[in-house]
Amino acid sequence: MNKVKVVSVMLLVLGFFQAKSQETAFKTPDKPAKCNNIRNGKFLRSDYPEEIWYMTIKGNVQTEYFNNGKDYVKSTLVFVDDCNYKAIVLEKSDKSDPIQPGMVYSNKIVETEKNLIKIQTSIEKEQLEQVLIKVN
Repeated sequence: MNKVKVVSVMLLVLGFFQAKSQETAFKTPDKPAKCNNIRNGKFLRSDYPEEIWYMTIKGNVQTEYFNNGKDYVKSTLVFVDDCNYKAIVLEKSDKSDPIQPGMVYSNKIVETEKNLIKIQTSIEKEQLEQVLIKVN
């Protein structure tokens, strides 16, 4: 009986993660991905309102704004190729933020669709996938 419960829970969890990954699937992705869309503009995250987080990229400088734009993290971008780049943290305004100058984030654009950009970000052993919306 315990094996049945364990298998049921595992299937439920697997189904949840499968459904979660489908939420970020693009319906008609660009072929090939339009990776240059990340090089300039203002971006929002699909899962946060603008008051909580937004980002600008001008030239090779990326600035992430938090807390209604009161706090920021500024990074320089180094493009490895069209769809891969590193963000090296230069400065931050919130001293309690665990992000530190010198930290390096590796980013890979995995998919685009119109003004949407799906990015995988890695730092140390952590990995995050996020969808950005280019607003200008």
